Amino acid sequence: MIVFLTGGSGCGKSTYAEKLVASMPAGRRVYLATMQVYDEESERRVARHRAQRAGKGFETVERWKDLAGAPIAPGSTVLLEDLPNLLAGEMFDGGDWTRVIPALRALASQCENLVIVSNDVFSDGVTYPDETQEYLRRLAQINAAAAGLADYAAEVVYSIPVPLKGEAPCA
Repeated sequence: MIVFLTGGSGCGKSTYAEKLVASMPAGRRVYLATMQVYDEESERRVARHRAQRAGKGFETVERWKDLAGAPIAPGSTVLLEDLPNLLAGEMFDGGDWTRVIPALRALASQCENLVIVSNDVFSDGVTYPDETQEYLRRLAQINAAAAGLADYAAEVVYSIPVPLKGEAPCA
């Protein structure tokens, strides 16, 4: 089962994603963390997410770029948190954004279950500098590819999943 979740910042995507993973058949559960820790704010965010998933049987793998190099055993259930951070690592820290979609496809083919989390950062109506606009265009391409791979896709709004594609797995 491949799941794609999107929504605004702080909308409950992570909590819902973790509930979905917990509802899936037990086995190796991997939290594939893509946030590069670079300041106190990111340290607090990582600490909050670690506390949120404590005791839920996750093995954490940190990979803020080069997703294909993540050590994921075949048949694992993986929560990929999240695409915007992965893209930022690839675009702004010596990576290559063109390898994200092929790596997603490869990861999806080796996982028993894959839950992909992204963000809706497209509707604030602000005109950004060219570099940021390019980031948003690329994120839209990656989100579209991830949604295309998904059996189930939803936008999470105030912790409520609004189905966009397919049927939700039990959570």
